[in-house]
Amino acid sequence: MLPGFIDRDIRLLVQGITGRQGRFHTEQMLKYGTKIVAGVTPGKGGSEVHGVPVYDNIYEAVKAEDPTASIIFVPARYAFEAVYEAIQYNLDPIVVITEGIPAHDTLRFINLAKAKNIKIIGPNTPGFILPGYSKVGIMPNQYFRKGNISIISRSGTLTYEVSKNILDAGLGQRLVVGCGGDYVIGTSFIDLLPILEKDDETDAIVIIGEIGGDDEERAAEYIGKSRIDKPIIVYIAGRSAPEGKRMGHAGAIISGSSGSAEGKIESFKKAGAYIAYRPIEIVEILKEVL
Repeated sequence: MLPGFIDRDIRLLVQGITGRQGRFHTEQMLKYGTKIVAGVTPGKGGSEVHGVPVYDNIYEAVKAEDPTASIIFVPARYAFEAVYEAIQYNLDPIVVITEGIPAHDTLRFINLAKAKNIKIIGPNTPGFILPGYSKVGIMPNQYFRKGNISIISRSGTLTYEVSKNILDAGLGQRLVVGCGGDYVIGTSFIDLLPILEKDDETDAIVIIGEIGGDDEERAAEYIGKSRIDKPIIVYIAGRSAPEGKRMGHAGAIISGSSGSAEGKIESFKKAGAYIAYRPIEIVEILKEVL
């Protein structure tokens, strides 16, 4: 079981549905089979997007359509209010696609969500996909097929590359989660590893990490202590990044000796994980261990 992710009765609310991104990805999620019951954009109530009814506010959407989860395509300056409203109506999980949200806003809504045991994915995330069931996010549909390899990642584009390589090798994915590229995120590797450890349909776990922060080090510590008996393959992006240089994501920045690729790799080696030094090596290792 994958609590918080597997729910055949998921009823998704799209906040910011009438914007360019919200409109496009609503169509893609519907094509994948995700049940989207409502959208919210102030001032656009009474309209439809790809057959999905649009409401002026979340209160009206919840009252009329009874959604259970939310995805956020709201601009950064309005994102806190959007996430706050989703939390108040107990929507879970809440996938925050928006990037550029101020860190103090993110900290506020993450703490509010934790107090109610609500899972926040992101911000600055591609979301998650459970191949064969549903997609809540912006991941390209064509790179995923039902299988037994779960991927948790801080990089959207690398997630797509690795997923395509897995398909090309004749394999498939169980669960793919983009944790988010910001320095402050709601759901990290260490939150997801215990879920995948207990999941009977996950045979191997792929971790795609980056320089910056300590999410990878904490994940390695958990792996070492819990002695997960499933193969874990790790790729750390940014090995050639200079110190103090931001590399694409707000979270991908090295400060002094903290957050370096070498330090992260060494932590995972000590924990017993397999290390890939190029993305294609992930599939090569998977073929050996499965």
